[in-house]
Amino acid sequence: MKKRIFCIVVAGILVLSACSAPSTNQNSDTTADQTDSTTIQPETTAAAEETVVKTEGANSEMDEYYTFELSENVNREHVAYKNRYGITLAGDLYTSKDMDDETKYPALVIGAPYGGVKEQGPGVWANELAQRGFIVLTFDPSYNGYSGGEPRHVSSPEIFSEDFSAGVDFLGVHKNVERTRIGAVGICGSGGFALSAAQMDTRIKAVVTASIVDVSSNSDGMTAEERRTFLDQIGEQRWADFEKGDPDYGAVYADEPLTEIPEGLDPLFAEFFTYYGMERGNHPNADGNFTTTSQAAFMNYSLLGHLQTISPRPVLMIAGENAMTRGMTEAIYERIGAAKELVIVPDANHVDLYDDVTKIPFDRIAGFFNEGLK
Repeated sequence: MKKRIFCIVVAGILVLSACSAPSTNQNSDTTADQTDSTTIQPETTAAAEETVVKTEGANSEMDEYYTFELSENVNREHVAYKNRYGITLAGDLYTSKDMDDETKYPALVIGAPYGGVKEQGPGVWANELAQRGFIVLTFDPSYNGYSGGEPRHVSSPEIFSEDFSAGVDFLGVHKNVERTRIGAVGICGSGGFALSAAQMDTRIKAVVTASIVDVSSNSDGMTAEERRTFLDQIGEQRWADFEKGDPDYGAVYADEPLTEIPEGLDPLFAEFFTYYGMERGNHPNADGNFTTTSQAAFMNYSLLGHLQTISPRPVLMIAGENAMTRGMTEAIYERIGAAKELVIVPDANHVDLYDDVTKIPFDRIAGFFNEGLK
């Protein structure tokens, strides 16, 4: 059994971590405050066509792959739009059925956990926040899910950050969106991408992260020799990919969800497996599969080098009390400017903040955005 291992420094301790890793082919919080209708048309490449499951529209087989039930009070529309690189992004737009067609509303763009897709946790969040008065856009990252781009499953810190700004582009021209009131939500790895986007895109007026992982810090615990050795291996892999004509990929989950956690996984990977590898969060477009050579980009690109520039725009960071990534949330929180809040959710682990509506503090989140997007 393979594992995709990421080296992450959490609160000064080297931890093996990932947001989608191993392969087999109630609403309380502790706070610390300081100061269905459009057809998707992905890029029509052979690789993309093989990855796409169904894209015929809101009532097609595509809708069978959501990991949650859509509220009877919420509309979901499949949408498609391009990012700055010309890649077609597949998105879902969530709105309340009570929405007044003549009124403008605050809007949110929500990113998926690293290796995840919009039909999982982002949809859970959007379903809840649409009922609280927001127009919410979820999306598949470039090269992944139903979005375009090839080769499939490329991972890019710059492009994944750009995908958030592309969502702001889309929302900002929607007739019911007040474009001065757009916020971003990043879950797990996309928390880093959301903050990265906010550093350079001042149209993002407030940010919420949940179980954040800064994927660009993966190599922080490496020695200089380990870094050189790793990059040598990536260089050799690039030649191999070029000769073969196709990229090498990392670990993947089984085609069908399992009913038991495989033996031999450490506690963190076992936790991820309970979501991605089992019925709870398993999705055919989220198999934990990135190109091997993608990892080098994150060793040369710091996502969070300008956190202080986000303030006075507010940031709310949320972590589970028992999450192994809690230390990363707290460390990043200390680096952000004055306009910030920290919520530690009791009795919650990392993946609980993906989809557990009994633990995710949605009322607190809605209140934060209502205040921050004034």
